[in-house]
Amino acid sequence: MKAAATPSLDRFSQPDAAGHFGPYGGLFVPETLMTALEELSAAYAAAKADPGFQADLAGHLRDFAGRPTPIYFAERLTAHCGGARIYFKREDLLHTGAHKINNALGQALLARRMGKKRIIAETGAGQHGVATAAVCARFGLECVIYMGAVDMERQALNVFRMRLMGAEVRGVEAGQRTLKEAINEAMRDWVTNVRTTHYILGTVYGAHPYPMMVRDFHRVIGTEARAQILGREGRLPDELIACVGGGSNAMGLFFDFLEDPGVRMIGVEAGGRGIRTGEHAARFAGGRLGVLQGCETFILQDGDGQIELTHSVSAGLDYPAVGPEHAFYRDRGRIEFAYATDEEVLEAFRLCSRLEGIIPALESSHALVHALKRARALPADKVIVVSLSGRGDKDVQQVAAILKK
Repeated sequence: MKAAATPSLDRFSQPDAAGHFGPYGGLFVPETLMTALEELSAAYAAAKADPGFQADLAGHLRDFAGRPTPIYFAERLTAHCGGARIYFKREDLLHTGAHKINNALGQALLARRMGKKRIIAETGAGQHGVATAAVCARFGLECVIYMGAVDMERQALNVFRMRLMGAEVRGVEAGQRTLKEAINEAMRDWVTNVRTTHYILGTVYGAHPYPMMVRDFHRVIGTEARAQILGREGRLPDELIACVGGGSNAMGLFFDFLEDPGVRMIGVEAGGRGIRTGEHAARFAGGRLGVLQGCETFILQDGDGQIELTHSVSAGLDYPAVGPEHAFYRDRGRIEFAYATDEEVLEAFRLCSRLEGIIPALESSHALVHALKRARALPADKVIVVSLSGRGDKDVQQVAAILKK
C-alpha cells in the first residue's frame, strides 16, 4: 500500500495516511496485520488527544521511569578535547538503564487501553527487552521477547534481567541470529496471535504508525534537553549528536530542534570493521532504497535486493535498515550522518569511563566518538549535546573479553 510522496514536513505535521515521510515509510505488511495496524492507529490517535492518557503516561514516566533525566556537563572530557563544551543528556539514568523505557511505557498503556493482555517485543542489545519486561511486570501483562541467539550470548546479563521480571525470552537461531531475525519471529507471532497480542516495536521503524508513535513517545528527551540547555547556557546548543540504529533516541532528541536552523544534528551509525560489505551497519554509507519489515527506507542490500550481512561491536546497532523519518530529513539536509568504527567506539567507551566515571553503552559510545571529534574541531564557546542513550553495565563483560583478545 503506497500513497503519493509528501512534499514537506515540519515538526508539527504528520506522515500521510499511509505513513509516508516523503518517499519513505509506508505500510508493507501481510493483509492479516492490516486490521491490527488500523486499530492501533485509531487507538493511538485517540490516546494522543486524551489528556487523561497523557497525564497517566507522564506520571509513570516520572514515578516509575525516573524522568526528567538531567543534562550533565562532561567537564573532564571537554578539557581533554580542548574545544567545545560537551553535555550529556543522561538517558542512562532511567529505570532499566536506557531511553527504551519511554516508548515501552507508552505502548504498554496503549495496549491496556485496547484490551490487549499479551505483549511481544524484539530486542538486540537487550535494553528494549528489559524495558518491555519491566512494564509488563508493572501492569501484569504476559510478555514474550524475541532475541537473536548471538545477541543472547553478547547480552547474557539482560537476558537474565528479562527472565527475572517474568518475561519469556525466545532465542532465534535463523539467519545471522541477531536483531533482524528477532523482528521476523516477532512479526510471525503477531500474525498468529493478532487478536490478543500487541507488538511493542522498539524503534522508529516498521509499518505505520510505529515510526511516528515511537518518535512521539521519545520526544520527551528533546523537550527536556531544550529547556535544560537553555537553563545552563542561556541559548540553544550548536550541535546535537546521537547514535542511530533504528534511530529512536536520536529522533527523540532531534525532533524538537528541527525548526532551529542554527542547531546542527548528526546521527552516528555503526561503521564496524570498516565500510566493506558485511563488515558494518552504516546504511547511509553503503545502503540503497528498499523495503524491509514493514517500510521503505535505506537498507544494506545487494543489487538483487538480498539483505547483506551486518556487523557492529554493538548488538543494538547492527540492523540493516534505518528509520524512515531519518532518511527523509537526511534528504532535506536537516540531519547529517556519520559513522564510528568498532575500534573508535571501544576507545571512547574507555575514555568516558576513565575521565567521567560514567560507563556508556556501546551504542552511546558511537555518538561519543563523533562528539569528541567535533569538540576538538570547534572553539571553546560552542556547545555540543550528546544523547547518552544507555549505560554500559550490559557491555562490560563483552568489552573485557574483546580487550583480553
